Amino acid sequence: MGGNFPRGRTSIAGVATYGLGEAPGYSSIELAAKAGLLAVADAGLTLPEVDALFICLPDDFFAGLSFAQYLGLSPRFTDNNRTGGSAFMSHVATAAMMLDAGYIDCALIAYGSNQRSGGGKLATPFKSNAWEAPYRPLFPVSSYALAAARHFHEYGTTREQLAEVAVSARNWANTNPEAFAKGLLTIEDCLAARMISSPLGARDCCLVTDGAAAIVMTRTDRARDLAKRPVAVLGAAAATWYSAISQAADLTTTAAAESGPRAYAMAGVGPHDIDVVQLYDAFTINPILFLEDLGFCPKGEGGRFVADGRIGPGGERPVNTDGGGLSCAHPGMYGLLAIAEAARQLRGEAANQLPRAEVALAHGSGGTLSSQATVILGAPATL
Repeated sequence: MGGNFPRGRTSIAGVATYGLGEAPGYSSIELAAKAGLLAVADAGLTLPEVDALFICLPDDFFAGLSFAQYLGLSPRFTDNNRTGGSAFMSHVATAAMMLDAGYIDCALIAYGSNQRSGGGKLATPFKSNAWEAPYRPLFPVSSYALAAARHFHEYGTTREQLAEVAVSARNWANTNPEAFAKGLLTIEDCLAARMISSPLGARDCCLVTDGAAAIVMTRTDRARDLAKRPVAVLGAAAATWYSAISQAADLTTTAAAESGPRAYAMAGVGPHDIDVVQLYDAFTINPILFLEDLGFCPKGEGGRFVADGRIGPGGERPVNTDGGGLSCAHPGMYGLLAIAEAARQLRGEAANQLPRAEVALAHGSGGTLSSQATVILGAPATL
């Protein structure tokens, strides 16, 4: 099942975030470029050494071309995968295999968005599905509300359990200098918040922020000689089951149930080996679904699993240690921020550094639970 994925033969050598929260005066591509330059410098490399660009911008369908032009590069390869928040995990998979094959030598994966300062609304383009449009759903929240309502019906999940996800995220964010949303948040606050699309209220929804992130990847034998401790790519897998939520065979199971096991097989690890988990939390139902589908708890147990602060600071299963999209930042797509936080944990550089972090999982979701992608990263000791 692991195929020929180059386990540990490629590594993340540079990591950066920039402008999380509000960054007025910057365009999306400028934010991505800022993060990109910081990541290259973090690796101890120079921009001309980058020969492959992986980019997804919310407002530019030709971002691969625009980014190369903006940076003044003539890359061997560009990729502008548009699967939403899972795109960046797919970028990691593609870059790892291309690096191992010798097709490229240094990959820069970047993302940026100015959606908050540029208007304050979701910047990602959306084409209405003909089968869903007559019901006038709110994009994208109604799709996630549908999944949450079904999970409630099937498994007895409650709004209080959803609130546990939001409160845990806020508790992580409160000790992260980069996080945008800080301050006391209680279960009661979440339950009292304005309803957006039942059963999801305002506190069940991710932030709308500016921000950018970038990582640099190269072969591990080279990364060992660079500026920072390399973070090995142990496995990376993606799976897509549909585009519109109305086409889902089961609203309570996502394609993470496929991408996760394949990534585990490549990495030679299982859920019990993962020290820290970074999950795309566009809505509070997401971590509950993904914890189930990625094997951290049985299907239907996700709501009970996140209760009592289990995924928050001091909990037995640390999830989204930067505060996630719910409280750190959500600049249209959170996927690359999840990878950056996972890498920082394994480097020992995270704001909320865990005492033991050798293996990390970063999981991205695109569309409306449509595309799922899982990356497993390891510290040098895992090789």
